[in-house]
Amino acid sequence: MLQFFEFNKVPNKGIPLSVQRKQWLGQFLKAFFVVFFVYMSMYLIRNNFKAAQPLLKEEYGLSTLELGYIGLAFSITYGLGKTLVGYFVDGKNSKKLVSALLILASLMVLTMGLLLSAFGSVIGIFIVLWGLNGLFQAAGGPASYSTISRWAPRTKRGRFLGFWNASHNVGGAIAGGLALWGANVFFNGHVVGMFIFPALIGLTIGIAGLFIGKDDPEELGWNRSEEIWGEAIEAENTEAESLTKWQIFTTYVLKNPWIWLLCVSNIFVYIVRIGIDNWAPLYVTEALHFDKSDAVNTIFYFEIGALVASLLWGYISDLLKGRRAVVAVGCMLLIFFAVDMYKNATNVMTVNIALFCLGALIFGPQLLIGVSLVGFVPKRAVSVANGMTGTFGYLFGDSMAKVGLAAIADPERDGLTVFGHLLHGWGAVFTVFYAALVLGIICLLIVAYGEERRIRRLQAAEERNELIA
Repeated sequence: MLQFFEFNKVPNKGIPLSVQRKQWLGQFLKAFFVVFFVYMSMYLIRNNFKAAQPLLKEEYGLSTLELGYIGLAFSITYGLGKTLVGYFVDGKNSKKLVSALLILASLMVLTMGLLLSAFGSVIGIFIVLWGLNGLFQAAGGPASYSTISRWAPRTKRGRFLGFWNASHNVGGAIAGGLALWGANVFFNGHVVGMFIFPALIGLTIGIAGLFIGKDDPEELGWNRSEEIWGEAIEAENTEAESLTKWQIFTTYVLKNPWIWLLCVSNIFVYIVRIGIDNWAPLYVTEALHFDKSDAVNTIFYFEIGALVASLLWGYISDLLKGRRAVVAVGCMLLIFFAVDMYKNATNVMTVNIALFCLGALIFGPQLLIGVSLVGFVPKRAVSVANGMTGTFGYLFGDSMAKVGLAAIADPERDGLTVFGHLLHGWGAVFTVFYAALVLGIICLLIVAYGEERRIRRLQAAEERNELIA
């Protein structure tokens, strides 16, 4: 069974590079759309739970605390699984594995729906199943990065990873409505349909993804993507061919200062991203006294901005010849002005414009940190390296944004003391945002220096190759 997921490198068939270039787009799009729709489907069986919560309380009497425990199980396993499952994925057929992981996650959600239908609320089992769902979904992003990085030339990697990143915006946007529609049409409006219907969609897409497309041009008997497009092959990719998975992990990930800097950068990006995304409805309700409909709409404008970011910033970093960290720093500098607009806004229109700008800007570094790290590790370590940045962002940045900022903002608490300074109220929340931006910029400026050295080294190697040719 495990042999099915091994990387199946076919002996080179000697197909002319000009022919490979002509056929490349068609073959690449097969793999690209598999990981796009697989990752989109993972959001269908993730955000459906948020949409189902009111009905779970109404139909089965689950308490808010019980729902919180179920959600916490997902957060813990998802955060840890990004590194643990990502390590397992590297060196194998990541396209097939991410499809299989979607199948397993869908089975967990399907089981939850069936248990609800047969026995009603079984809170302990739900916590286990939703936690397993988080574990199986954890490597969805890292595995997708690995597949796209194997296919895409360096000069176009940013835009393709950016286009793929839009999959979670699409999936997240339609998840609740799709789950409710399925429940209303096929299950007479019963909440079990909000689990069973999206799970069946995930199963279908996961099974199809196992058999469509290839994980790497070499599985077709082609050359490496660098050779197809006349790019220099990074030294680490050549060196990694003779190393074991553990040696690659310790040498190019654990001992790699650039990866650690990107992990720390991601914490600060998550504090701003989740801090705004998670608390915008409450902030505008408590501080600006917006009504419920205007409060709910804040997330829409933030997500639309995020979609723009997915399509824009990766392409711009390609135009700058792979200077991902420089573009990320530019985004974070602009975020200062957007945060200031958000902080000082007094009406609905200004808040929504600020949130659109914040979504469009904060998802720039969110995307580009992942794209940047691809250049610092061999392809056989992309999943685990990407997973590590996600683990740091989720366990430290996400938790600070949700728990730490809640303690600061809550008017019924005494705030939070940090380095001898008391932080209390919504004004202090914005102080945390500013501090996170400064620290994130410092980390990314150092990464930008490392990127510049690497880009110039590769450019020199390509020039030498052209002279030899």
